[in-house]
Amino acid sequence: MLRKPLGPAVLAALAALLGVVIATPHVPASSAPVSALAPVRIMPLGDSITGSPGCWRSTLWNRLQNTGYPNIDFVGTLGPQGCGQPYDGDNEGHGGFLVTNVANQNQLPGWLSATRPDIVLMHFGTNDVWSNIAPATILTAYGKLVDQMRASNPATKVLVAKIIPMAPSSCGECGQRVVALNNAIPAWAAAKTTAQSPVTVVDQWTGFSTSGDTYDGVHPNASGDQKMSDRWYPALTTALGGVTPTTSPTVGPTPTASPTPTRTPTTRPPTTPPRTTAPPAGGCTATYQVIGQWQGGFQAEVTIRNGGTGTLAGWTATWSFGAGQQVSQSWNATLTQTGTNVSARNVGWNGNLAPGGTATFGFLANWNGSNPVPTVTCTA
Repeated sequence: MLRKPLGPAVLAALAALLGVVIATPHVPASSAPVSALAPVRIMPLGDSITGSPGCWRSTLWNRLQNTGYPNIDFVGTLGPQGCGQPYDGDNEGHGGFLVTNVANQNQLPGWLSATRPDIVLMHFGTNDVWSNIAPATILTAYGKLVDQMRASNPATKVLVAKIIPMAPSSCGECGQRVVALNNAIPAWAAAKTTAQSPVTVVDQWTGFSTSGDTYDGVHPNASGDQKMSDRWYPALTTALGGVTPTTSPTVGPTPTASPTPTRTPTTRPPTTPPRTTAPPAGGCTATYQVIGQWQGGFQAEVTIRNGGTGTLAGWTATWSFGAGQQVSQSWNATLTQTGTNVSARNVGWNGNLAPGGTATFGFLANWNGSNPVPTVTCTA
């Protein structure tokens, strides 16, 4: 017959009677299970390639979860935009932003104070290349951002990408400009790296095809997302092997900068109130809002919502500009403009919307004199 073992209280009483000291084994702190540690905070930082929707992040996060790295926390002041699978979608991927503006306007310190990352994945500079900003100027901005990361956390590990190639129809020179920037990144990283805060270059350019791995010559499709995830993974797991998580951040008010308006938005919340179309019965609605505006240019977003009871199999938004505005760049939709008339159609990954589901696309445009908000029509 199995006898019930003596409990701790009984053993202690016997020890007191017999004058015996019973020692408890010492468990070194290093043997504590990983799950008991604070998660490692990882900030994806960049533009629309990172955040709109940046589904390489969902692919990467799920791969990490499935290969023995569950104790991670993707961080950022922006949330996920879908991707068809559960994942930690927090990020700092700001559509339309230039890394030079983020640096010059000191926007990063506020994001850092709210999230305190241990590792930063930075794919930034596509819009700067598109705007014909010199590689040296972009690298100066990189350096300022790294300095700000280290001011927030001296042990920040920075993974900086050689950015993916680009071939937009409106910029025949962009492909070579990307090459020029990427060729300069390794020397910059070698000069910037330190033992406490290493800067690692991740080659996202080699083997990436603008025709096969993007849907518009700039933004990755599903194949491109997979390639980007595959390139981040080995560098990130190496970085995870030597990170001691910092304490959880105390989230307070985000400091605001006093930016000098340039090509990208500097204003949050939106500068115009959202204008929503009246929905047809069972159809979709479209909400237009100007996110940021500066002299001669602006950024706007349109959010499509399925207001019906069935799933939308695709959508198209149309409007007419009333003051000669001209779109120069767009993301998350196939957008065309003829004169004042604009048409934006869903891309492959955001066309199917369940009842109540939404999809958001954005664009940069020029204006002169005035920038009235148009009425957008949405058709399914």
